[in-house]
Amino acid sequence: MKAPRLTLRQWVGWFGFFLVFLVAAATFVWRSDIRIWAMDPQTPFQTYDPPAPPDYARPDAWAMWDVRTRDAGPASVFFVHSTTFDRPRAWNAPIGDPKADAYLRRVVLPNYAGPFASLGSVSAPKYRQASLYTRLTLRRDARDARVFAYGDVSAAFDRWIAVHPTGPIVLAGVEQGAELLDRLVRERVAADPGLRSRIVAVYLLDAMVLVQNLSPGIPACAARSQSGCVVGWSQVGEADDGAAMRRMRRALVWNDRGRLEDLEGRAVLCVNPVTGSTDGGEVEARRHLGGANATGLEWGVRPAVLDRLVSTQCRGGLLRHSDPQTESFSNGGDWADRRKARPYNLFFADIEADAKARLASWTLAGGR
Repeated sequence: MKAPRLTLRQWVGWFGFFLVFLVAAATFVWRSDIRIWAMDPQTPFQTYDPPAPPDYARPDAWAMWDVRTRDAGPASVFFVHSTTFDRPRAWNAPIGDPKADAYLRRVVLPNYAGPFASLGSVSAPKYRQASLYTRLTLRRDARDARVFAYGDVSAAFDRWIAVHPTGPIVLAGVEQGAELLDRLVRERVAADPGLRSRIVAVYLLDAMVLVQNLSPGIPACAARSQSGCVVGWSQVGEADDGAAMRRMRRALVWNDRGRLEDLEGRAVLCVNPVTGSTDGGEVEARRHLGGANATGLEWGVRPAVLDRLVSTQCRGGLLRHSDPQTESFSNGGDWADRRKARPYNLFFADIEADAKARLASWTLAGGR
């Protein structure tokens, strides 16, 4: 008995089903690429009309200005935040974008500026940050947008340092903010003996910093008892070799002309936040002072700290850490949020202790 032959309508139906299946499968496989493509501004940066510049004499140009907690120390902290702007089709963020500002207040400030709250007053400028898209591509236009953001941070620093002419200072930034602060330290701070003498420490969190760009006047921190030095690292999971390879491949660093260029295998800074040193040996979890998920907390409220969670090691230019094995440290949020700075700080207490120790050393030495 012969099998029944398919009619033309049945053939069309099966072909349509197969086509839908292929489209769905391709969308699943390349979903990240599709989302990244959808964020592309589709306009060359050279012809892009950037948002209006901030006026750092106005309070609304600052996410925080000289905010102090009770019993805070004598230092002044200048904090530069990470990427919070993910609107598609834009190279740089306007000042006061509601969604970006909400993420900054809810996630970034409590988790990454929070460890410095006990040192003294904390100030954090808003700036025309490069969009999330610029962190996901190596295109020249994206690099130009990241370079453009530096002008705002430099202007904010001018305003801030004019109001804080004396006393110990701490400079800190995370991700994009650390990238911009790296250039600021190299071009502005290291070249000024008066500013150098006031530096307690510079914290460049989760950013690629070229070792050869560090100034002899502000070197990498070799011990926690040292002040006037740089603490910096880029972190990735111990077993996540794929993420480590992608991070090194996509890394951009500053050159002598103030441009961002490929890393090309050059040595990058890794100061282990658990030890406060460049020692590359493995550090056991028992020495980990603790991470915290401070998302949503009001400023000045110290989060609960979970200690002895992760072992760490500076290896191959990256800070490799073990899996914390707790739901408190999971990357929630939507696709865009999962590509920003983590919504928790795995080294909150370690950074806090490190900064306090360096301020004590600076004070004991009578400044430098």
